[in-house]
Amino acid sequence: MGEAETAIWAEKYRPRHFSEVRGQKEVVSKVEAMVKARNLPHLLFAGPAGTGKTSLALVVAKQLFKDQWHANLLELNASDERGIDVVRHKVKDFARTRAIGDVPFKIIYLDECDALTKEAQQALRRTMENYTHTCRFILAANYSSKIIDPIQSRCAVFRFKPLDKKEIFAIVDRIAKEEKLHVDEKAKEALYGIAEGDCRKLENIMQSCSVISKKIDEELVFSMASVAKPKDVKEVLELALKNKFVESRNRLLDMMLKYGLSGGDLIKQIQKEVLELDIDGRKKMELVCACGEAEYRMSEGSDEYIQLEALLSRFVLAGSEKNG
Repeated sequence: MGEAETAIWAEKYRPRHFSEVRGQKEVVSKVEAMVKARNLPHLLFAGPAGTGKTSLALVVAKQLFKDQWHANLLELNASDERGIDVVRHKVKDFARTRAIGDVPFKIIYLDECDALTKEAQQALRRTMENYTHTCRFILAANYSSKIIDPIQSRCAVFRFKPLDKKEIFAIVDRIAKEEKLHVDEKAKEALYGIAEGDCRKLENIMQSCSVISKKIDEELVFSMASVAKPKDVKEVLELALKNKFVESRNRLLDMMLKYGLSGGDLIKQIQKEVLELDIDGRKKMELVCACGEAEYRMSEGSDEYIQLEALLSRFVLAGSEKNG
């Protein structure tokens, strides 16, 4: 098998030009203008995973440096190397030498910057000041609020948003055409719901499905993504509201085994489906609150099954109040 056949799709379909970066039109147009003018400030890309932060940073490097982009780009993941030593050594060593070619600066791309310790961020602030003449920083973070203010004030901040349905469908269609897949409409809706605007997640699920079958349907998508069908989750909750606790609990356990779900995964799905139930608004809010309590207790090490049973019992009580 060739390299293209075995490639991870998230890399295979990574954008190579500004026009290929999807869902971030305003951000891309501004960054592209800066690159064309060769007048690039330090940049901070903030937003959820899989929305194009790394892709855009790599496109910037490729467009600025052309064939020499590898030599002029230092790519580091701050969640792997998050201490002060990384800034002191790796970053400084790269930053103190001039760029190869006719671009006046190099680029340092620091991914997942919100994982850097406060001390490392303070060291980074000084480095950004001292090496401005030879280096530009592109920082990426899921949460800009975790980046100290002195760094934020030194950067042009761009906020990335999750991809909308139109963009997700366009990616699905493109991959389906390239990989000769048949994806039906229900499967597309399922992919959109599961991906939650995350392009990388979408591509990974599609690649997993394609190994099983070239015809991708809704059932295959849910099973490969380890996500229960929303319809199944809703039926479990409706049984609990009708005071059928044992039946509801058994269906829930069957669902966990069938789709390989953890308690945490299920809580997130239950919380979404609460809003679709036919009960009054106040009870919906109380049940959403109950989901939050159960999720917190699980994260603190409580038994998943006990917490899920306790949560279902809250639905039974809400149902009996409705019918009482």
